[in-house]
Amino acid sequence: MTLYGETRPPADDRPTVKVTAVSWPVDEPDPVAPAATAATTGTGPARRSRRLRVLLAAGVGTAVLATVGGVGAYAYAGDVPRGTTVLGTELGGRSRTDAIRELRAELERAGTPSTPLRVTVGEKSLEFAPADVGLAVDVEATVDAAAKAQAHPVSRLVGSRAVAPVVTVDAARLDAALRKAAGDQTREWTVPAIIFTGTTPKPVRPRSGLALDPQRSAQAVRDGWLSGQPVTVPLVENTPATSAEEVDKLVAELARPAVAAPVTLDTDKGSVTIPPAAIARSLRFTADDAGKLTPRVDVKRLRAALGDKLDAIETEPRDARMTVTGGKPKPVDGRPGQQLDSAALSRDLLAVLPRTDDRKVTGRLKETQPKLTTEKLAGLGIVERVSRFTTHFTGGLSSPRSQNIVQIAKDVDGTVVLPGETFSLNGHTGERGYAQGYRDAPVILDGKLVPGVGGGTSQFTTTLFNATYYAGLEDVEHKPHSYWFSRYPPVIESTIFWPNLDFKFRNNTKYGVLIDTSTTASSVTVSIWSTKIYDSVKTEYGPRRDVTKPKTIHLKPGPSCIPSNGIDGFTQDAFRVIKKDGKVVKREKFTWRYLAEPRYVCGGPTD
Repeated sequence: MTLYGETRPPADDRPTVKVTAVSWPVDEPDPVAPAATAATTGTGPARRSRRLRVLLAAGVGTAVLATVGGVGAYAYAGDVPRGTTVLGTELGGRSRTDAIRELRAELERAGTPSTPLRVTVGEKSLEFAPADVGLAVDVEATVDAAAKAQAHPVSRLVGSRAVAPVVTVDAARLDAALRKAAGDQTREWTVPAIIFTGTTPKPVRPRSGLALDPQRSAQAVRDGWLSGQPVTVPLVENTPATSAEEVDKLVAELARPAVAAPVTLDTDKGSVTIPPAAIARSLRFTADDAGKLTPRVDVKRLRAALGDKLDAIETEPRDARMTVTGGKPKPVDGRPGQQLDSAALSRDLLAVLPRTDDRKVTGRLKETQPKLTTEKLAGLGIVERVSRFTTHFTGGLSSPRSQNIVQIAKDVDGTVVLPGETFSLNGHTGERGYAQGYRDAPVILDGKLVPGVGGGTSQFTTTLFNATYYAGLEDVEHKPHSYWFSRYPPVIESTIFWPNLDFKFRNNTKYGVLIDTSTTASSVTVSIWSTKIYDSVKTEYGPRRDVTKPKTIHLKPGPSCIPSNGIDGFTQDAFRVIKKDGKVVKREKFTWRYLAEPRYVCGGPTD
């Protein structure tokens, strides 16, 4: 006998499962005591009915499982759920690799990578090539997003879903292109400020700006590039956090009272009067990125404004230093100092500045350790001389030029440059004027020799440059002279002039560098001590070319006229060749064009 059972699905699109049950032989009843037999053996109609139901249920379950398993296998075929599309391209049922290949090919066929970006910024309509702003569809990320579109098995089996492409753009390049194209539609905001002219505070009131927001612009482009419509990029109004009213209030309640009277600074070692001019130089109103104005006292500026008034109270810490004794560098102990607690002084001074009376503040002295200790120096690997360079001068030590060379050599002697640090000659010596011990001597100004304070320091600069050059240290900034002088090597030389022309080098090694200077009556020498890294550093010169002859110029006689014989002009190349382990590891080219120095004659046809 054949039986048909039918499951009744709920009202959805799941398939109807039809199951066929098997028929079984009918057991004949025992002729003897059928009731007893049925009762004792568990046979008869009841037993057969139960057995039939068990077998029927087992058959239905097996068939259902088999059917559902087939449906699941169909639904989960591939990495991307069936019915999934990206920009109209069917990716469902494919493996990740196949989906990437198919989507990339379809994008190329549709010309998507070259689809122009059309944007509207304010009143301007613009168009960019995608490559100009780093705009593209990230195919792999898009397929990954498609694979995660639906995880439910029934949803994977039926229905459809469109997945948006993952679009990438270079936000910085886009912003630069939009700013250039937007033109005068944007305006910078005015940052609030309070500045002092002498002891008079001047308010700078804020003004809102209109600007592009790089992140918002990028998001708008990612969302709208492939929509077929121009993308509207918003212009955002930026308003500083501190208003004009708040700026005026700061002027009235802090800036103006701050410079109305001096402040007395009391310490355990005595008192110092801080005049209004020093307060004006040190009271700063700083705006953060949001345009919020915050007042503070800059103690470094305050110290500079007070000059030597703090000398009786503070003791500067002294760094440990290196000296060369018996042909070997040795560290010499520094010492701690005592200085005002900058953070506390800044806070306490700011608190009393709005007051009209009781303008006193207590300064606390604390021990200040030197930045460079003997222990640190000892571990820097300053153990041997790695280079030395000497230049010669005339006139003996009595000439102002020679005295300037000796003075700057003393200022630099013993300087230690730590690994990774950049040394600036101007930064190290500061202004080289009369107060610092420098004298008038000839300098080159506007192409001719004239008297000037500090003349001769360029010779020391050249000597230092060559010493660092032959030590293999990194050249950061130098400028050769306009004219070539025979006392210097061509090209490999440097001038200096406060504050515009500087000489800088960087210690690009893992060891410390000690600058050791010495002078005689006719020479200056700079030695560099460290740990030797290279086998050799040498210079190879190319031939001089484009040689020009000097012309004769007659000048008005007088103390400011310095005659000269004139020097040829020329161009030349110099190559720094650095060897290590027997091989050339670096070859650097230096080129300079020297002008022909005129022959200056004091007096003559122009008298």
